[in-house]
Order: sequence, then structure tokens, then C-alpha cells
Amino acid sequence: MKISKTHPLLLGIFLSCFLSCKSQNSPITVNFDKSSKNKWAIDELNAKLPKDWSNSEFLTFDIYATSPQRFNLVLHDKTGERRITVLPFQNAWVRASIPLIHFQRRNVVGHDMAAIGKTALPGMCINFTGKVGAIDNIDSISFEMDRPLNSPSLEIRNIQLTVNARDSILSPIPAVNKFGQWIAGNPGVFTSDDELVASWKKDDQDNTKGEFGFSKYGGFLKERVRGTGFFRTEKMDGKWWLVDPEGYLFYSIGSTGINPGISFSRTKGREYIYEELPPLIKSTGVRSEENSYYTWNLTRRYGENGWMERWIEKTTRRMDQWGFNTIANWSDEALCQSRKKAYVKNLYGWGFNANTMGMPDPYDPGYIRLVDSSAKAQCEPLKNDPYLIGYFVGNEPPWPGRENELVEVILNGEATPLQTALKNFLKEEDSPIRRKAFVYDTYSKFIQIINQAIEKYDPNHLNLGLRFGGNPPDEIIAASANVGFDIYSLNVYSYRISERVFEKIDRLTDLPIMIGEFHFGTPGKGLAPGLAQTINQKERGIAYGYYVENAAAHPSVVGTHWFQWLDQPSTGRFDGENYNIGFLDVTDLPYSELVDGAIKTHERIFDIHSGNVLPTTQQAKNQ
Repeated sequence: MKISKTHPLLLGIFLSCFLSCKSQNSPITVNFDKSSKNKWAIDELNAKLPKDWSNSEFLTFDIYATSPQRFNLVLHDKTGERRITVLPFQNAWVRASIPLIHFQRRNVVGHDMAAIGKTALPGMCINFTGKVGAIDNIDSISFEMDRPLNSPSLEIRNIQLTVNARDSILSPIPAVNKFGQWIAGNPGVFTSDDELVASWKKDDQDNTKGEFGFSKYGGFLKERVRGTGFFRTEKMDGKWWLVDPEGYLFYSIGSTGINPGISFSRTKGREYIYEELPPLIKSTGVRSEENSYYTWNLTRRYGENGWMERWIEKTTRRMDQWGFNTIANWSDEALCQSRKKAYVKNLYGWGFNANTMGMPDPYDPGYIRLVDSSAKAQCEPLKNDPYLIGYFVGNEPPWPGRENELVEVILNGEATPLQTALKNFLKEEDSPIRRKAFVYDTYSKFIQIINQAIEKYDPNHLNLGLRFGGNPPDEIIAASANVGFDIYSLNVYSYRISERVFEKIDRLTDLPIMIGEFHFGTPGKGLAPGLAQTINQKERGIAYGYYVENAAAHPSVVGTHWFQWLDQPSTGRFDGENYNIGFLDVTDLPYSELVDGAIKTHERIFDIHSGNVLPTTQQAKNQ
């Protein structure tokens, strides 16, 4: 679909912008440095704005951001703050309608932390911070940014309260070229197929690689112990290791999202911002609202017939050259089953319920049958696969630390066996301590049902745990010690692991630890820096080395898995995230500085985890 310069939808948008801008106050400019004003009384923004916003649905305004860095939009009254975090598009005028409900109440609908913590709007992504309250006496608005890079600024105009959403992307149009690259402010975009083909040829000639001494399954040839034909764990001289099927010591170096079709752009309703939409590509499925420019670029590079096989071959070669020995979560099944790399698998079908903050109902008489059926279907076919390291049971449950909210959701929800069990539990005493106790009793109940079913249908592979987020409460760590996990897994988005948190996990579980997700990005090319930013691509490589090496130096850590192999779409994935977090960009070209940093670190991993070499002390610049 090519967009004409006289597209009627565009004419309507520009006319709407012109008329509204003429009728509103002058724009304000926010410069994110210490000396600049970042807070305005509401009558400075629009003299017609009331203080009581409770009868409106949206805060609507036009915004132009010079950087895709996230910022906080903060409402103030005499009692405190209500805030959300905004991920804006870069160098484009966008009309945004922020649902006011997110300033008033914490979201409690979502099966994991990502789903419960953010939402996508047509022209941006917003994250929920938990700073909420009444909006009936708002006196001012401020805009704040943590660690601003390269003097970013916002221009904001036409601020008003509305009953209906008015989101749209105003200009410049088109915003994304036919290769999926963000155009505005991005001098590095490709303007022709020939330019892209020339870059691919150069990439094919790049033989950058390290020397890692890997075995057939990715273990280290430097040391061998007893092999069992499958991956297992062993503690040696106070250090936990994985052991590969042949008995070689193994440390899992992985990336999630190694997938030719995972990076889908949300296009429905905003088709006009794309220079051209990708065609439906065979083997990617029918997607009426999402399109993958990365997949389209793969067909350009490798041909419409046989592109998948060539992508698997190229990806495997890249992993070999860069020192990745594990295909981590959310990756392509065909790649995993190519039997060329060790891999992990994420399991589904446990009844994790978005309406109860991800908590399933293990009190339902049919729950054991549901779990048994799901485990049989997913685990039994893989029980003899030596390349499979093990299973993740789930991902980032959102209720740890929010137990009382979960209890309120259950009590105020529909009648279920879960609700009945809760009410009976609270008859003896209804207190915060009892409520929390019910949540963790329920966790222990459902996770043991799941883990026993996995063991029943596949006794050969490791149970890699639930991939908790960040720093979960002590109660959930302790409750995870004797429920059938072989490894305690968690996702840690920071610049290094916390020794205090990991010592606590050691003390409460005595299990090896796997880091399921971490990353670093930098703002630019229309992409946000992700959850941990650096100032440029070179610093991403330094940040990778510092994080991974210091994690590997911990005696209980047996693996680090990067999130993710590929950049997210510049216009946002399903939930609005548009992070520069890939080893590859949307055109299937690598970030060489990140690759170089990873190779250097991967060559040192065995000696660092063995205690023979100290981890790097060089930290990345992030501010």
C-alpha cells in the first residue's frame, strides 16, 4: 500500500491541526536540563482548563519530541503527584489523548508485568508508575526526564481536556520507510534496495568471530565431568554450573527473541504513516493488525522461496561467531528444532488469568486436568531432546508486592472457586498478614501442580523456574525453594546485578540462578533506549560486558539471557514498546560495537565463572 500525497485522511489531519492550533494558547517548550523550567500552572497552559478534571476522560495535547527518551508527565495538587511515563515518537508532531484513569487508579488487569504496566496509544506508549490519586483539584503540570542525553526537548501545544480520544500522528508523513526504518531525524535510512543489498554483501564478508572452545552442545571443552545425555546442574567448589549432555561444564549465554517474525508493527488505523506496508508473507500467519518489516527484509535478502532456511543458517552462524550457546525465550521453534544449538522453552496453558493479575485458580476442580493436558502436549514430545536445557514455567507474574490489590480484585470479582477459598481463609482473620499468606499459599499450590505435571511427562530436563521480575518479595523467594524448581530465574534490568538480592536468593533457596532478561539501548533512529540506557552504541558493548562478566563472577549464576536479538519496531510492538535493544536492526544488520563487546566477554566467561579471572570494572556511560 503506497500513500498518495493527497491522501484524504492526511488532508483531514492537517486541517484539524491547523484549526486547533490557531484557537489555543502558544506552545510551551521543555528543555531537559537543570536550568530550564519544567513546571507550569494549568492556566499558563490553557486559560480555560478547570482544576477539576474528574468529569473528563482524556488529557489531550499535541507534542513534538526531539528524542525518543521516556519522560514523566506529572499532575500536581496540594496532596502530591499523579504521574505516568511517556515514550514519545521522535521528531514528529503527534496528537495524544492520555486516559485520565491512569492518573487515578493503578491498573490491575494483566497476566504479567509488561501487560499490567503499560499500554499502547496510536502515537506513543505510556507506562504506569503507581503514583495515582484524585484529579479534582489539579493546579499544575510538570515534565521530568531521568538521565537526559543530548539535550532533548519537547514542544507541547493545544492542551485540553476531552471526553473522546483524538490520537493521531500529524507530521511528517510518511514516518516509516518501506524497510521499516523511522525516517525523521535519521540520516542513516536506506533510500533504495541497492543501498540495502550493498550493506548485506558487506555484512556477508564480515568474519568477525571469537574463540570460545565450545563443545557440540555449547559446553566448555576446558573441563568435563559426568555426562547423563541431558543438561543438569552441579555445584563444584562452591560454584553452580550447568553440565551439558556430554559432561562439559556449561554457562548459558543466550538471547531471547531470535525469531524472524516476532517484530510486528501495529499498523491498523494508522496505515497512512507508512511509506508502504509489508505483504502477507508465507509462514508468518494471518495478521490483520500487525506487519513485520523484519520478515519482509529477510525475503528481500534471502529470496521469497527458502528464506526461512537461509535465515536459520545465517542466525546459527552468527551465534557461533559471537559466542552465544543458547537460544533463549520467545525464539523460533524451527530454529530450536534445527538441532544446532541448545535452547530453552517457555511453557503455556496454566490458566494465568489477566483478570486476577495473572493468578490462576488451582481450587477449581478442573485445574489439575488443565495443567496435566498442557504439560503432556508440550513436554512429552521433547523429553528425549538432548539440546533442550529445560523449561521456563511462566514470565514475570505481576502480583508479587501487590498482594493486597490481588486480594481485592478476587473479592470484588466474579464468583469462582478461588474467591470461595479466599473468603473461607479470611473467616478466621482478615488482616494484611492473612491476605498475603493466602496469596503465597495459592502460589505454592498452583506451582507444585504445574511442576509435578512437567516432571510427569518429562523427567529428563531442567525446570528453570518462573522468571520473576526484578527484586521479588522474600516470601515468594522462600516459597520457591521446595516446589520443584531446579533453577531460580529472574529478569534483572539494571547496569549490574545486586549482590544483596542474589545473596538473599542464595540463602532462601540454595538454587542456581539464571537471569532470563536484561538489555541496554540508546535513543536514536526513532527508537527508545529501553529499560537501561547508554549514550551510544559503543557504550552498549561496554555495558554488556560489565553486566555479564559481573553476573558470571557470582558463584550461583549459571546464565544470562539478553532481551532481545532484534530491535523492536520503531512505531511500537503490540504494547507500544519501540526499544533499541537488538543485536540486529530491522534490516538484519548487526550493531558491530555491541557484537565486539559481547565477543570479548564471551571469550572470558569460563575463566570468570571459575574464579580464575576478575570481571571487568569498566562501566558504560549512561548520562
